[in-house]
Amino acid sequence: MKEFLKYVLATIVGLILTSIIFTIITVVSLAGMMASEGTSGSVPKNSVLRINLDGEVVERAGEGSPMDILSTEEDPSIGLDQALDAIKKAAKNDRVKGIYLKGGSLAAYPADLQELRRALVEFKESGKWIVAYGDSYSRGAYYLCSVADELFLNPSGSIDFCGMASQPIFYTGLLKKIGVKMQVFKVGTYKSAVEPYINTEMSDANREQVKSYLYSIWNNILQDVAKSRKIDADELNAFADSAILLCNAKKYVECRLADKLAYISDVKKALKERLELGDDDDLKFTKIADVAAGDNLGDKVSDEVAVYYAYGEISDSKGSGFNQEHSITTNETITELQKLRKNKDVKAVVIRVNSPGGSAYASEQIWHEIQLLRAEKPVVISMGGLAASGGYYISCGANEIWAEPTTLTGSIGIFGMIPDASELLTQKLGLTFDVVKTNAMSDFGSFTRPFNANESAKLQAYINQGYELFTGRVAGGRGMAQDSVKAIAEGRVWTGEQAQNIGLVDKLGNLDDAIEAAAKLADVEKYTVGRYPGTEPWYMSMLDKSKNGYMEDHIRAALGEYYPAFAIVRRIGKMNPIQARLPYEPNIK
Repeated sequence: MKEFLKYVLATIVGLILTSIIFTIITVVSLAGMMASEGTSGSVPKNSVLRINLDGEVVERAGEGSPMDILSTEEDPSIGLDQALDAIKKAAKNDRVKGIYLKGGSLAAYPADLQELRRALVEFKESGKWIVAYGDSYSRGAYYLCSVADELFLNPSGSIDFCGMASQPIFYTGLLKKIGVKMQVFKVGTYKSAVEPYINTEMSDANREQVKSYLYSIWNNILQDVAKSRKIDADELNAFADSAILLCNAKKYVECRLADKLAYISDVKKALKERLELGDDDDLKFTKIADVAAGDNLGDKVSDEVAVYYAYGEISDSKGSGFNQEHSITTNETITELQKLRKNKDVKAVVIRVNSPGGSAYASEQIWHEIQLLRAEKPVVISMGGLAASGGYYISCGANEIWAEPTTLTGSIGIFGMIPDASELLTQKLGLTFDVVKTNAMSDFGSFTRPFNANESAKLQAYINQGYELFTGRVAGGRGMAQDSVKAIAEGRVWTGEQAQNIGLVDKLGNLDDAIEAAAKLADVEKYTVGRYPGTEPWYMSMLDKSKNGYMEDHIRAALGEYYPAFAIVRRIGKMNPIQARLPYEPNIK
């Protein structure tokens, strides 16, 4: 009887769970159908495209959840691909009359902002208007909003236009406290990726390169803002030196950085006047996602120029990078590029690179696959915010390389960094170790002891070999002598405009320019633009985030104040020992 009741109860529970699962699937499916139904109708007539300049600019927008249709809140991040698509379509969509930029605190690489700004300028050239308003503007948000026909500022607001700074974090003191010492092997005077782990301040060489690329980026920003706001660049620089962030709001209007001081209600009234609406009429706003979901521009044809997005750190496999964000992994990237190579409809490929680099081994494998692709069809590189070190490695063999003037690229160098945790393990944690080995280097690479002189020499020779291979790849791809490459390599970071002057980049321009160049190389006039790889289904990203977030939250809670040190050691332990990577996170402010 007891067994019978047990099976009956199990059956009832199973039926209940099945019903719940089917209910969830039905709701999600309905929401999905609602979200995909009649995309052109989702943009109201006489509407304004509202772009909130808050959060972060990422390379690609996620697919999102079908349940997003039930939410009134917008994703705080801006997918660069989706935003560019929406602005381009908004210029030709009769339902969209203008763009409203809501200023705020926006995090983005300068080159990504430059590409967005160019799209906004082209939108204005279509004859439509742009209005901007902000309670306060970060430098990045103001750089975009300065293109507006009217720029409003809250009477109590501020504009951050105080120049640029790079402030790297050095972990040397922290590592010393926990008993970890970094064993570093590198090639390149400017290859400063290791500095945060062995120094307490910038080396002279690193300070030189950071100053060089910061001034290059800042000069681009000055020139663009000066042109839009009709202010001399030297005058703008003087404003930046005068702590303009802390001035009275009226000063911004006097300096011509803003047009008017206004509250949000005043801005809405100004928008209504532009739309010829009455006081009682409602403003109709539309979102980036809604406009981007509209009909594609141009006719569908069989010939295709494929855009492959390679963004994030370069790693040997999923989960082997520094974090859980999107990464360029060997197997996935090679598989996708092989598909494009075999696809007869694809006449040319543009690889959109936005990466600080990563594993030198993975970079070499991806470089090789790009060479196989190039042997059959033209390959053009479009560099985004970053295409440095390993990011440049995978780019150097293309037919053409395009970059934004403020793209951070180059950093041609190799390094290895392996921690010696013997002090942490023995003196601080009280562990002891012994070993039995068959050969002299059987325990090579162990965290429990430092390298001896022979091991250090062999590892440095291996790093030197990797540098020779890297510079050789660049020399072959760019048609330069290897000694000439070495003269501009040494791990040094360049901006796109600097890289063009020394032969590392062919032309300055955005993704659209690179697509046009690829079509020209393939000798096709009419073509469709395909984007690869396809976006990941919303439920997969949800499952991944849930899994990683659950574990991460529990580890963080258990370790408390010791979590940062643990995270540093864990990241280093996961990465490939030999790296072709940008010197630390640029940390540009």
